[in-house]
Amino acid sequence: MTLFRTVEPAAEPVSLVEAKAHLRVAHDSEDGLISGLIRAAREEVERAAGLALIDQAWRLVLDRWPQGGIVLLRRTPVREVLSVTVFDGDGAASVLAPEDRQLDAVSSPARLYLREQPAPGPALNGIEIDFSAGFGEAGTDIPDLLKRAMLILVAHWYEFRGAFGADSQPVSVPDEYRRLMAAWQGPRL
Repeated sequence: MTLFRTVEPAAEPVSLVEAKAHLRVAHDSEDGLISGLIRAAREEVERAAGLALIDQAWRLVLDRWPQGGIVLLRRTPVREVLSVTVFDGDGAASVLAPEDRQLDAVSSPARLYLREQPAPGPALNGIEIDFSAGFGEAGTDIPDLLKRAMLILVAHWYEFRGAFGADSQPVSVPDEYRRLMAAWQGPRL
């Protein structure tokens, strides 16, 4: 099973203006650095909680169907399943009809049920499931606690940017970030 992003988000949940206000930075000379920290903070929040904040597209690649026929889409919140493609032994793609699948986007992780599960031909990577995930298209759609967690990371990394070498970045994550993210992280096994 491989999960990867196929379309990046069109915007960031926290704007450069919001981050600079949080940092109390009035000049423009470090806009590139702050923008990079915003992107890194979004990626960290998404990775830590298994979320997609701003709308983006993902692909889940499977070798075979899971037992029971329910596929877990481990990037939430899932907005829509775009396509389910199964490849035969010759590499020809067959797209399953939308009426043959049922999405449970309320569960976390989201679940996809397929009425019929055609066997893939290749032993490896014979099934591709494309889906979109995210809270919405703009930062206003994102839960405030997640935006606050991002701002805490941006501020922490901005403050310690010169104290440690580039190979040691990011240095750490502050306790405030961990507390805000605790509600969004599932139990660890």
